Amino acid sequence: MSGGAPASGEASPGDHLQSLYHDWLVGHQLEHGRAPWRDPYTFRPEARPQPNYAGWPFGLLFWPLGAAFGLVAGWNLLQLVVYVLAGAVTCAWLRELDLPRGAALAGGLVFAIAPYRVEQSVGHLLGPISIMLPLSLWAFEHARRGSTWWLVVSAAAVASIPLSGQVHLALGAIPFLLAYALCRSRERRLLAGAAGGAVAAVGAGLLVRETLIKGSTEAGGRKLAEITRYSAHFGDFFARHPGHGRSEEFVFAGWLAPLLALAGLILLLRARRYGLSVVLALGIVIPAVLALGTNTPIYAAVWHALPPFRFPRVPERLLPIACLCLAALAAFALARVRLLAGALAIALLLVDLHVHVYRESAPGHPDRVAYHGPGRVLELPIFDPSVDQGSVYLWYDTSSQRERPSGYSTTAPKAAKRTADRLQRLNCGDWSDGTAALLDRLDVRAIVVHLGLYRSAASSFAVRTLGDHGWFVRRAAGPVLLFERGASGSAPVLEAPNPTVPLFCQGWYGDTGNGRYMSERHAPLWVYGRGRIRLMFARSALHPRVAVHGTSGWRLVTVDVPHLVRVAGQNRPVGVKLLSVARKRP
Repeated sequence: MSGGAPASGEASPGDHLQSLYHDWLVGHQLEHGRAPWRDPYTFRPEARPQPNYAGWPFGLLFWPLGAAFGLVAGWNLLQLVVYVLAGAVTCAWLRELDLPRGAALAGGLVFAIAPYRVEQSVGHLLGPISIMLPLSLWAFEHARRGSTWWLVVSAAAVASIPLSGQVHLALGAIPFLLAYALCRSRERRLLAGAAGGAVAAVGAGLLVRETLIKGSTEAGGRKLAEITRYSAHFGDFFARHPGHGRSEEFVFAGWLAPLLALAGLILLLRARRYGLSVVLALGIVIPAVLALGTNTPIYAAVWHALPPFRFPRVPERLLPIACLCLAALAAFALARVRLLAGALAIALLLVDLHVHVYRESAPGHPDRVAYHGPGRVLELPIFDPSVDQGSVYLWYDTSSQRERPSGYSTTAPKAAKRTADRLQRLNCGDWSDGTAALLDRLDVRAIVVHLGLYRSAASSFAVRTLGDHGWFVRRAAGPVLLFERGASGSAPVLEAPNPTVPLFCQGWYGDTGNGRYMSERHAPLWVYGRGRIRLMFARSALHPRVAVHGTSGWRLVTVDVPHLVRVAGQNRPVGVKLLSVARKRP
């Protein structure tokens, strides 16, 4: 149960692999007598073991499921279990509000299959962790009628939201819980318990900030321009099918469900339940407005006024609160209809809220290329830690269980980010400037090449130069090749690109029509031919250093500049502009 990204012969990348890895890690660590909140494998040795907050709390559920049914089937079963829990807990909360069983069941259904919650359950943790919202409210209602210990359950539920790493949702969940408590009771015991839950959640958020976000690539927060990229438009609230690459902006809420919620709000107001009406209405409106991001001036004002809002890049993250409030108001509306009409409404809701976001994802064969020897494992191609293709490497490490310099996280340590940037030249077979010595320092003993994740002919140079440096294929599983240095094995030869044109590696922007700029301080390219190679650059204050490696055939050419500069007409800093490459034709 995942998004079904193209697999190219191996595992399909996506956030589902990242979530599965974090859940698997909890049981794996416990089985080995180690702290379940630690990730001992990712970004090593450049960073200390990373906190595994994303494994809370569902890693504890996944542990027995994965052990009994395997990781893939265990993951699918966990998703189904979470959907059932979401509906059951919401139904239990609504029953505490004196709603009849049928209406409460309908409300639970609306929340469980709310389109936004479903989309954020495909691989993201936001959908599953949102069940902590109704759980916290249900426990608070129980505390009103019973033991004060239920306040501890309520506090633990709301604190679990930031503790799982979903700090953005916590920014809305904490004030929502406090407002709900105020509208439901004036008893000091209950209000003190709600305040205690808020304090616990704030403490959990600070823990995540100090141990995970601080010192990471996102320690300084995000720019408004990044938020603009993920901001929904008003029309997205009525679009059932998210456009390609726009899953984060998917905010569809259905058609019938909002109408029922409006009817439920009117009924609550007529019943003079003003406090609950206001809380539930604001619980829908505020997240919906903020989901529009920079398309309204409100989010920019919030971003400037409240520093915690400067860290999330997706403004829609508060929408699970709206899903819950919408479900509650719809349940109040259905509480006033007859049995037959209610059954018809539930059937229509199933149709109204249905969205097709789940697709089959290929699992690959990580066991066939697992490395169990000493040292660390490096995967090629190396991605920036924030790129989701790196999730494939997390999945393969559930079999190898070895430390890796790379990883996939939007809060990667800065040191790990610098190492990834330095090693990315290997994607194109560039071993210049002591790269082999760097691998030795990192104690890399195995390199796994994922040919299916390459998007250019650079893979042929990556594989060829591995053989040139004494690395050979030990095992293979489709397009995934396990290389070990000095091992007995093959040195595959991949089809080389067109020799009549240079192959530009990472470090160059696309051709502008009259040349191309460097995007990084180090920019390699491959040129075929003998004799002298001459690069012509546009006039610049930078003084590029050019090195040619080899004397014939495909030759590596590297261009280095001391720093990047701002140039008119370019949105980002650039290096020198390469106008042409002159070489002897083959």
